[in-house]
Amino acid sequence: MSPAPSFSTPISSPVPITTAAEAETLTAHYIEVMDKLVGVVQQETELVRAGRLAQATAFQQPKADLARLYIVDTLRLRASRSNLSRILPAAKLDALRQRHEAFRALLQVSLTVLATAHAVSEGIVRGVSEELSRKSAPQTYGATGRTNVPKRGSAAPLTVSRSL
Repeated sequence: MSPAPSFSTPISSPVPITTAAEAETLTAHYIEVMDKLVGVVQQETELVRAGRLAQATAFQQPKADLARLYIVDTLRLRASRSNLSRILPAAKLDALRQRHEAFRALLQVSLTVLATAHAVSEGIVRGVSEELSRKSAPQTYGATGRTNVPKRGSAAPLTVSRSL
């Protein structure tokens, strides 16, 4: 029996870029990955915004693969920061930064849409759960002559079927 893989293994630091050709190749790859990731995130965001969550889950694997490539390139660019300023023209570095900022803004919009969808779905599930609890509670009167309201934490667990 082989030992379980260790997830605490340190990641080796990326090798810094030293030549202009390496810098051009890496920045071109980084831009390509970022553009593909932008496309996937935009499509996923639109599907979530439209309430088509099942269709949005189809982007999970491509997005994860692109995110991994994006992180690898980002780490290599970060490790090469001092060399890049010498190798690449300032205009190209500024364009790369601006593109990255636009990507960050898109991610912020996507996170907002996801948070809104999460809050709405949680509100719906809580509402259904409270209504079911209220209907299943005995309809009696309390000492004050008013109907007893079930306690908020006394709701029965709710089961959801994903096969529908």
